[in-house]
Amino acid sequence: MNKTDIQTALNWRYATKSFDNTKKISKEDWRLLEESLVKSPSSFGLQPWKFLIIQNPELREKLKPATWGQSQVTDSSHFVVLTTLDKLNIDYVDTYLKRIAEVRGVSLESLDGYRKGIIGNLIDGPRAPTVRHWADRQAYIAMGFLMETAALLGIDACPIEGLEPDKYDEILNLKGSGYHTIAAVALGYRNQNDKYASAKKVRFPAESVVKYLE
Repeated sequence: MNKTDIQTALNWRYATKSFDNTKKISKEDWRLLEESLVKSPSSFGLQPWKFLIIQNPELREKLKPATWGQSQVTDSSHFVVLTTLDKLNIDYVDTYLKRIAEVRGVSLESLDGYRKGIIGNLIDGPRAPTVRHWADRQAYIAMGFLMETAALLGIDACPIEGLEPDKYDEILNLKGSGYHTIAAVALGYRNQNDKYASAKKVRFPAESVVKYLE
């Protein structure tokens, strides 16, 4: 993939309002999209999220009213709900550190300084009172990775914040699970009658939103 391909994908993508419900994402392409979620970066690498792929049609119908009636919920090929941790605790941190030790072949003792840094910052430190908001922000990094990967594959996507998180949590049985709904992303292929597909992309000029400090 060259620079022109990337530029084309950036210009081609838009927040798809109407999906063609007869077109489905292939298993091969979906594996790449799933991998983009799994491999998204996060602060400290802690990955305080869980991605729910809602493929059950009846469940999607239940979610639609809690998404302001938006058709993307039911018409898209894949519907992803991004959820994050209600709180961060030492057990979760230790589980993550064990995973590091396993994957990288290092001892847990060698990670003790890293462990203290995480706990001192997010559990006992200055960010402890707002750690839920910290976790929420990580989900948006994953959302960006998912949407950009989709664009590079020629797959349409629509990020959705227009939903009622509490109702989602109730419908998806998240209450008491340790996770809560943040946002969603619908993915698939645009309906050719979607008027927004041909609308010009409206952005402020680069010089008004990008500032170089040299």
